[in-house]
Amino acid sequence: MNKLTNSFLTFAAWSLGIAWIFPLLYAFWAAFHTGEGATSFDLTAPLTLDNFVSAWEQAPFLRYMINTVAITIMILAVQLVLCTLAGYALARIEFWGRGVVFALILMQLMVVPEILIVENYQTIASLDAVDTYISVGLPYFASAFGIFLLRQTFKTVPQDLENAARIEGCSRLQIIWKVYVPLARPTYLAFSLVSISYHWNNFLWPLVVTNTENSRPLTVGMAIFGAPESGVDWPVISAGTLISIGILLVVFLIFQRQFVQSFMNAGIK
Repeated sequence: MNKLTNSFLTFAAWSLGIAWIFPLLYAFWAAFHTGEGATSFDLTAPLTLDNFVSAWEQAPFLRYMINTVAITIMILAVQLVLCTLAGYALARIEFWGRGVVFALILMQLMVVPEILIVENYQTIASLDAVDTYISVGLPYFASAFGIFLLRQTFKTVPQDLENAARIEGCSRLQIIWKVYVPLARPTYLAFSLVSISYHWNNFLWPLVVTNTENSRPLTVGMAIFGAPESGVDWPVISAGTLISIGILLVVFLIFQRQFVQSFMNAGIK
């Protein structure tokens, strides 16, 4: 029975894996072939790079990439600072209402971000920050998931280490930087991967709050680039897709072992 179950689970895993990767494989195939070759699946069809040239000329992908990288790094940097301070406060500092504050943070995890789009947009508009990097990143600066993750990690750090640092004359910020941050590196890496992946692929909020290519990320740019009214040329669209996901794909392939180890060490299942 166990062998049968394991065989079924293995078959299901391979099936899901193939179904997940098939669109990516097709994008690779179509991007390097002409329109006729993209649909014929002829292994002898000639390869071409013209689709990448056409895609690059039809849309400002370089600008989209710069915007996406800048927005993603900005959000991650602010999140790491805020989540570290909040996680430490909730884990080590005794103050009135700490349990209530932590409960409210956990409640935020159950709120779908799309519900707050109208209120967030009104806030951004009142700050006169529409169509800026800040407008895209501001709703995500305080991450409930990051605070929860670091709070749980900091609680596992022995109190004796903090006491020893205090005896050495370290301030509270020095204790966080020299004691807690180094011990939480796997958690930081795991959270960073989640944050980068999410905000690199985030679409709805950037679509609402950006109006020009000055702050428009890749996801929104690709949606406009591949819109039916601009003509559906699958090889060119596939080439544009590969340009968009290229950086993340290369980083994942290079550091996939470190990614998996970080998630396991951080306790993310």
